[in-house]
Amino acid sequence: MFLVLDSKSLRGAAITEWLPIIAGLLALYVPTFYDLATGAWTRDEHAHGPIILAAIIWLVWDKRQVLSAEPTRTAPGSGFTLLVFGLLLYVIGRSFEIKSLEVVALVPILAGVLLAMRGWPALRALWFMLLFIGYLVPFSFSFFDYLTLPLKKTVSTTVEQILYAAGYPIAQDGVTLSIGQYQLLVADACSGLNSMVSLSAVGLFYLYLMRYKSWLHNGLILASLLPIAFCANIVRVIILVLVTYHFGDAAGQGFVHGFSGMVLFVTALVVMLLFDAALARMLKPGKINSGNAEAAVV
Repeated sequence: MFLVLDSKSLRGAAITEWLPIIAGLLALYVPTFYDLATGAWTRDEHAHGPIILAAIIWLVWDKRQVLSAEPTRTAPGSGFTLLVFGLLLYVIGRSFEIKSLEVVALVPILAGVLLAMRGWPALRALWFMLLFIGYLVPFSFSFFDYLTLPLKKTVSTTVEQILYAAGYPIAQDGVTLSIGQYQLLVADACSGLNSMVSLSAVGLFYLYLMRYKSWLHNGLILASLLPIAFCANIVRVIILVLVTYHFGDAAGQGFVHGFSGMVLFVTALVVMLLFDAALARMLKPGKINSGNAEAAVV
């Protein structure tokens, strides 16, 4: 007696294998992401969290054919070792309420599951998804303070020098700018760190989708992200200082202050795309053909 299975039934059986894994991941991480959504993600420095999570889910969905295919050779030993290590990190993070450790634990947990279920080809196919999880990690206030303080001082100094050269009555004292009768404190949100993190995430995701063959092209784009974000933030602070000087404190701290953040990010993104277009003309990089894309990633 012979049992004949078509490709659809094989794929359906493969998908069924993942249901307990999905249920386990949801049981572990729904509480974690709920805590982040009601805590860290409500603050400016981690506001990109929901977008990063959506991108990670899409990256997994984009490789669904790899996950649903029949495994040729798995690596259960390496997979279970990573899985146990990740679960240990998760338990420690959950027990001591260390959200960064809970999120970091997702990397070895997913890597272990991929190795145990589908082997090294699946891990190579989803390497970028594992890398991108790093943008979900909520860092502590002390870590952000360590980074933002020198950035705020640099922003303050640069804005003061530019506006002073333009003839404005401006002076700087640390991270405080005095112009005319107004004093403006360069706060953490104006340091540029948030835009740097957001733009670097978007830039990495963009390069992953474009799949340029040229390492020089990819490297130049990556190297340009932080300077672009920083310069765009300088322009934002200059605009806020000038609006406050010419139209008053209410104008500078009202709608313009909030809207300028969105304009900053869009402007930085457009500059990145223009720089990419210029590099494409100069370097004429090729893209990985769609037919060979899987082979290049796997």
